[in-house]
Amino acid sequence: MKGGVSRFLGRGAPASLQAVESYLVPAREATAELEVKRSRFRCRLVRVETDEAARAVIAEERGTHGTAGHHCSAFVLGPTATTVRSSDDGEPSGTAGPPILDALRGAGLSDVVAVVSRWFGGTLLGTGGLVQAYGDATRAGLELAGRRRRELRHRLEVTVDFGAAGRLEDLLRREAAGVEVDYHSTHATLRAAAPARSLDRLQAMIMTATGGTAELRALDPRWVDLTR
Repeated sequence: MKGGVSRFLGRGAPASLQAVESYLVPAREATAELEVKRSRFRCRLVRVETDEAARAVIAEERGTHGTAGHHCSAFVLGPTATTVRSSDDGEPSGTAGPPILDALRGAGLSDVVAVVSRWFGGTLLGTGGLVQAYGDATRAGLELAGRRRRELRHRLEVTVDFGAAGRLEDLLRREAAGVEVDYHSTHATLRAAAPARSLDRLQAMIMTATGGTAELRALDPRWVDLTR
């Protein structure tokens, strides 16, 4: 078998993702409430990945809490956080959706939607009071939701002679993630994933472990939530 090695960074990833290798997302769904001058603000914060999913959460809150006078919201989507939307839902312009969005951005999160439902308590809060209350409710939800890093893992496929397969599998299980192995009569195909910063080192280890006989090929990258 003729060996071969190539640099993987950029070959499997779309150009728009090459500059972004990780970003932060909510660790869990969260709900927080606060009361300001008898007005009740309820923030629900949910992990989402599409515009449709974000709007579904907003619609669900509107349906579940129909007695609330307003269901203001904001969401941020994508590895580069380029998809952003906010809604004041009838509150004075700029007093609800933007402060919710500012709180999400301030936390550095993406793939997240926050809906803050408000029950009027009889006392007008003024524009400054509304901005503060909607922002504070969102920040309370963010504190409960926590943060988790989502990392782009570059995947590679390795073909080796059957005799080197066991040794290589052990190596990949120590040094990479998502290891898959297909054994054949004369050779084996192994697949694994690693962050961009580890690719050169991993490729060198593979070639050393197989005496330069391994054939490597880039696969499509995948986003993976890190557990720590």
